[in-house]
Amino acid sequence: MFAKRDNKVYQVDNVAMKEYLAKGYDIYDDEGNVIEHSPKASVPYAEYEKVVNELESLKKAKAGKGKSKVSENSTDSEE
Repeated sequence: MFAKRDNKVYQVDNVAMKEYLAKGYDIYDDEGNVIEHSPKASVPYAEYEKVVNELESLKKAKAGKGKSKVSENSTDSEE
């Protein structure tokens, strides 16, 4: 296993893994797959805000599509 953070990489065992997680390192297996992310990991606010805005626009688009289908179905039943 490896502990990685920024440009630092250390080979670790199961005992040292918890210590490196607490220091902010992510743990990867020998193939490079993430085993566990550090609980100290954070996302820059600008990136967070971008994702929140995208989520809100997708929710509005989804809600708009649902309403148009309901209104189309109600006009068909009225005729």
